[in-house]
Amino acid sequence: MSLQKEIINKLNVKPFINNITTLYQIINYLKNYLMIHCKIKKLIVGISGGQDSALVGKIAQITINEIRKKTLDKNYKFFAIRLPYGKQNDEKDCQDVLNFIQPDRVFTINIKNTITASEKSLHKAGIKISDFVKGNMKARERMKIQYAIANLFSGIVLGTDHAAEAVTGFYTKYGDGASDINPIAHLNKRQGKQLLKFLGCPAHIYFKNPKPGLEDNAINLKDESILGVTYNLIDNYLEGKKVDKFYANIIENLYLKNFHKYMLPLTIFQKL
Repeated sequence: MSLQKEIINKLNVKPFINNITTLYQIINYLKNYLMIHCKIKKLIVGISGGQDSALVGKIAQITINEIRKKTLDKNYKFFAIRLPYGKQNDEKDCQDVLNFIQPDRVFTINIKNTITASEKSLHKAGIKISDFVKGNMKARERMKIQYAIANLFSGIVLGTDHAAEAVTGFYTKYGDGASDINPIAHLNKRQGKQLLKFLGCPAHIYFKNPKPGLEDNAINLKDESILGVTYNLIDNYLEGKKVDKFYANIIENLYLKNFHKYMLPLTIFQKL
């Protein structure tokens, strides 16, 4: 089996998706999870101004609306968590995403003071962090807050990483890569766009050129510039299409380089 086929099988990516079938495969899974774990009645998603959190947030709210209607239990709720670092450049997009989702409740927590305090504490200990490391700290701080809220309200955290990020390892380990359930892990970038269009999301959200926005000195640097390959080519690769060997090598090298991110913590009894 080629590495391409191995990756596709591992990530469960399909070359085509049906909108209704795909959405309700996810929604029904989440509903079943909540019904089985009857003490868990909150879904939590960190909302940025981009495609991925817009899709997961909308799916989460649909799930909650349906289970609340079925059970008549008003304790079932979806919490959208806004986690800006200082002033967010795309705040209007964030508000457009919230208007699209219509969440039951929105929490906004600015993480800048916490990151600054951590940076100062490290500096006092003689450790000067790089801009890249600081960016990863931001991602982990955001997830820490989501889990604090989930813990407080007996909820679970939904992830927003998709297959195109998974194959390239383009996420922060124990940051945005951490969650209880990752509903869109099997979808590539264009399939996420397809579902958002179907759900009536404003087009400028899913046509937006994604960027991580984590590093202070590279706030406007786009994902594709960092990766060295476009999402269109990554999606083609994940759909089993033939991709130029140069770009296929970039994708596969990123996959192998970041393989540790896919693993749970090792024990001494596991083979290396």
